[in-house]
Amino acid sequence: MYIYKVHPDIGISSKAMSIMNSFVNDVFEWLAGEAARLAQYSGRTTLTSREVQTAVRLLLPGELAKHAVSEGTKAITKYTSSK
Repeated sequence: MYIYKVHPDIGISSKAMSIMNSFVNDVFEWLAGEAARLAQYSGRTTLTSREVQTAVRLLLPGELAKHAVSEGTKAITKYTSSK
């Protein structure tokens, strides 16, 4: 349940939250499965950001993939700089 704080003035019903949660979990499983296949094809046993990024580029359409890669890169940079 990561999307409660989308906007400070707008709420979300529990049914809508449940639907969004299912959607996010489905997309996560879809991307993780593709990333795992990519790692397996290259003989690796560990998923890296490279496999995840490639899975995103393969599975998400055009501009959505570009934004997802950009946000992912930003998140990884923030995470590594906080260590």
